[in-house]
Amino acid sequence: MEQQGIRSRRQKPLSVARFVCVILVATLFADSSLLKAATRVKDVARFQGVRDNQLVGYGLVVGLNKTGDRQQTFFTTQSLINMLDRLGVTITAQSIRVENIAAVMVTAELDPFARAGSRIDCTVSSIGDARSLQGGILVQTPLKAANGQVYAVAQGPVAIGGFSAGNSLNGVQVNHPTVGRISGGGIVEREVESDLLQRDTFELVLLQNDFTTASRLESAINDRLGAGLARSLDGRTVSVRVPAEFSARPIELIAKLENLEIETDRKAKVVINERTGTVVIGKDVRISAVAITQGSLSIQIGTNFNVSQPAPFSEQGQTVVTPEQNIVAEEKQSNLVMLKDGASVEDLVRALNALGTTPRDLVAIFQAIKAANALQAELELI
Repeated sequence: MEQQGIRSRRQKPLSVARFVCVILVATLFADSSLLKAATRVKDVARFQGVRDNQLVGYGLVVGLNKTGDRQQTFFTTQSLINMLDRLGVTITAQSIRVENIAAVMVTAELDPFARAGSRIDCTVSSIGDARSLQGGILVQTPLKAANGQVYAVAQGPVAIGGFSAGNSLNGVQVNHPTVGRISGGGIVEREVESDLLQRDTFELVLLQNDFTTASRLESAINDRLGAGLARSLDGRTVSVRVPAEFSARPIELIAKLENLEIETDRKAKVVINERTGTVVIGKDVRISAVAITQGSLSIQIGTNFNVSQPAPFSEQGQTVVTPEQNIVAEEKQSNLVMLKDGASVEDLVRALNALGTTPRDLVAIFQAIKAANALQAELELI
């Protein structure tokens, strides 16, 4: 009997809320050393002036198997006429009828310090009513930056991660057949000028604004390179003066700065996704003294139809239907949990788990705690 009792307790399934809370507590508190682990500077900051540049272009994909733009997409036909005109072929819109081309937008990211002749990946997206870009080839397309200058040229076969067969009434589609990618399909034609390696001062920009992290970064650089070389300009930017011994070796200095390790700081924050019921709680979140109760009232209103029949052999009696309304009100027993002042995330999760809350209930509970000014953290809804 004792073994059966143990087996039954093991087979009892965990509720959704208990499962979520157990995972959260295990993640945050299983290994406290991970919370204090140092982070490399290259993972939390970047050098001012070193960034990617977005490129965009308009082009045509040819070679489709009757899955291209239809006749109502006029700009596709006009683009084909203009392209053929530049190649010495003169035609009119009335004399052309094709289904094997599609108008597309081509986008790419130009890496910093990319040299002329380097290759970059391109993404091709249909802007007309093409059904699929499968088997298509992108015709030479100039890619421009925000300043209007051409920095790369894209061309090549389009690879898509799906397919489409049949028609709108009877067909099958896997993934997204109107967006594809050309690996290495862009060739850099113009280089982006940068004076980073000629500067006497570097500026490290944190990815997240935080004065504590900026101060720690300043201290780490001064301890490594020498006092007074680094100076925090604000909560995001740290200015570093190039030492004399690194004036001819700026790359070595940048490598040393990138591999410095610092302990980053963060705001106490609770992030809630109301659409999915997901709640992520930071380790520094604290709760003031608060009482949490949860209960629900269920009211059911129904109607029963009773049939009333006359006595046997009655000449004047009639069969009638008499409605009877029933109202049932049931209120579930509510649980009350008290949290002491300065309660941690572990205390809060344990209390919510005792209430038997679901992930979606957590959203409403955290909003109520914030409204009561008991949540010592920032509440962010996404």
